[in-house]
Amino acid sequence: MEEISSIVSRVANETYGHSRRIMPEQPWWDNLEPSFHKFPDDFYLDLRTQVMVDATAGVDLLLRTGMAAAVATLAMPLSLNPLRLREDNADRRFYEEMAESGDPAQFFRAPPSGVHVDELPPGALAFQPEDGTCRLLRFDSPFETVNPRLRERYRSHTRNNTAWAQYWRHDGGPRPTLVVIHGFMADPYWVNSRFLALPWFYKQGYDILLYTLPHHGRRAAALAPFSGHGYFSGGVSHINETVAHSIFDLRIFIDYLRRQGVDKIGVTGISLGGYTTALAASVVDDLEFAIPNVPVVSLVDLIFQWFPAGPFVKTGLRLSGISVRDARHTLAVHCPLTYRPKLPKERLMIIGGAGDRLAPPKHSRLLWDHWDRCRIHWFPGNHVIHLDQGKYLKEMAAFMRNIGFA
Repeated sequence: MEEISSIVSRVANETYGHSRRIMPEQPWWDNLEPSFHKFPDDFYLDLRTQVMVDATAGVDLLLRTGMAAAVATLAMPLSLNPLRLREDNADRRFYEEMAESGDPAQFFRAPPSGVHVDELPPGALAFQPEDGTCRLLRFDSPFETVNPRLRERYRSHTRNNTAWAQYWRHDGGPRPTLVVIHGFMADPYWVNSRFLALPWFYKQGYDILLYTLPHHGRRAAALAPFSGHGYFSGGVSHINETVAHSIFDLRIFIDYLRRQGVDKIGVTGISLGGYTTALAASVVDDLEFAIPNVPVVSLVDLIFQWFPAGPFVKTGLRLSGISVRDARHTLAVHCPLTYRPKLPKERLMIIGGAGDRLAPPKHSRLLWDHWDRCRIHWFPGNHVIHLDQGKYLKEMAAFMRNIGFA
C-alpha cells in the first residue's frame, strides 16, 4: 500500500481547541451538552493561517445569515405552525424508538432491485468527456414514507417522485465510480463539477455519478422559492422522511451501477451531501469508502447557530415544551452519530474547514470521534472558499489509491 502522510494541510488536528474527545456516550442525543451549538471553533495557528481562517469565517457568517433568513421566512413558518407542531409531536415516539434500536435497517428500508432507469441526453452545460459519455439518469421513485401518516402528503410533491443523476462514463467498460452528493441549495451539476474538481477525478480514470437530493433541482416544486425549500418546509416528520428518501434513491442508483458492471463504488458529498455521505457509510452495503466534506452531523445544533432561523426554531420548541435533547432524539433516527459505520475506519475520511461557520468544525470533530478518529484533513477556508483545496484533492486521490480504489 502507498504510504500517505497523516497531515498535509497547514491546519493540523492537534491545533484544534477541542483536542479532547467531544463525542459523548450513547445515546448521544441525551449526553451531548445542550449548549453544544455554543462551543467555540478555535484553532491555535500561526498568524498568517489564523488571518486566512478568520477572513473566510467572516464571509461564511454573511452567507449563513442570508441562507438562514431565507429558511426562516420561507420554510420555517410552514414547518413550525401550530397544526404541524401538534402532528409532529404525536409522531415523536415513532421515530425515537427506531433511533433507540441502533439498527439503521429499522428506518432505512431497502429499495427493490432492478428499478428501471432511463438514460437521457444531458443539458448544454454538462461535462463533455473526450473519451466517454455524459448521460442524464432518471427513474420513478417507488419510495413510500416509513410513517404511514405522511404517505399521501409526501407523494403529493409530484416532481420529487422522480429521481435524477448525471453519469460520466468512460468508453471501454465500467470503471471504479465516485458518487457525489451536493449540498443544500447547491444542486447544479456544473457547479459541483467545477467546485469539486470532478473533471480532474475523471481524468484519473474514475467514472462519476452526481446524485440530486430530494426537493432539489428538477425535484423541487415548480413554485419553490429556492432549490431545497421542500426539504425543510414540511415539518420535523417530513424532514425525517426526506432523509430516508435520500438514502433510498441513492441505493437505487448504486444498484443501477452494479447492474452496469461497476464493482467498486465510493461516496463523497459536501455539507448536506456530507451528512448523506456519512449516513450512507452506515446503511449502504459494499461501499469502498465514504468521504464527507464539511459535513453537518446534528441538524438541531446546526440550526441553533443560524441566525435568524435559530431563535425562530428555539421559540417553536419552547412553545411546544420540547427540549434540545427531545428535538435531537426525534431527528436521531437519521443522524450519522446514531449508527456504527459499515466500513472500517481505514476506508473513512473527513474533510473539514477551519473557518467554516455554515457547518462548523465541531460537527466534523463529533463525526471524527464517532468514527474512531479516522483520517481527517483540515483546510484553512470556509464552507465555500476551500483554501489549499489542491492539497486535499490530492490527498483524497492518494487515499483512494491506497485502499485499492483504482
